[in-house]
Amino acid sequence: MGHGHAGHAGAATPPSAGQRHRGRLLAAFWLLTGFMVVEALGAWWTGSLALLSDAAHMATDVLGIGMALAAIHAAARASRPAATRGRPHRTFGLHRLEVLAALANAVLLFGVAAYVLVEAVRRVADPPDVLAGPMFTVAVAGLAANVAAFALLRTGARESLNVRGAYLEVLGDLLSSAGVLVAAGVILVSGWRYADPLVAIAVALFILPRTLALARAAVRVLVQAAPRHIPVPEVRATLAAVPGVCDVHDLHVWTLTSGMDVASAHLTIGAADRLGEVLAVAREELRERYGIDHATLQVEPSGGCSPAAW
Repeated sequence: MGHGHAGHAGAATPPSAGQRHRGRLLAAFWLLTGFMVVEALGAWWTGSLALLSDAAHMATDVLGIGMALAAIHAAARASRPAATRGRPHRTFGLHRLEVLAALANAVLLFGVAAYVLVEAVRRVADPPDVLAGPMFTVAVAGLAANVAAFALLRTGARESLNVRGAYLEVLGDLLSSAGVLVAAGVILVSGWRYADPLVAIAVALFILPRTLALARAAVRVLVQAAPRHIPVPEVRATLAAVPGVCDVHDLHVWTLTSGMDVASAHLTIGAADRLGEVLAVAREELRERYGIDHATLQVEPSGGCSPAAW
């Protein structure tokens, strides 16, 4: 089969993007938990569907962030040396739990949006009276909480799919709170009760496409598709251009979790004495051009190995 060599940066698995932003997630979790209770009580008091949808959406925010924190904690614990020795079968730790949490967030949010749509359509036929004054006050408090949580999660959403799931939920809830303010204002000024269910419908329709996009991104990671930002044909051409490489086959590029792209490939070389040079240059090219710090490269002599059937 030839010479097998694994190239990667360091022996320990580096912290994921989600782990780096755990403190911000925790702050957002407690902030939204407090205001979720306030909004739920306010929805019961005022009879507002828009406020109820905002409270339900905030509940999914809290649950989603809680799952994200649990996944990050489990992944960090599993990556510690002691945990790895105790569970040798978890060769990549539990980093995929972050992606599973993001997918679960998307499913939860989709369910809430669907419920709000059904209930809002039912109420359009006969909109009930709502207490617009208290509804407005509670919505202001909810909006302030979501603005603070939005600011906490914005940076991490650019790096971590898991944090992005929580961020999108908070973004949708922020818009929901703004919609509740609009509905309460309309009802206070004009007494037009239809504003409450119509705003609820608008918020639900805004949430759905973003939820589907998050679900697609999570599924893409779970099926081990190549990351969108890494063109596989270009990676193959880059490795083939390394001095001494005659052929590249069995190339695989995938994402372990957010910010952790990995690759494996077989490199056929013409001269065995260039093995070390080929490995060093190939690893450097992958790291510098594509941000792949963990690459398993098998170098083999010409004619020493056939490509895998799959």
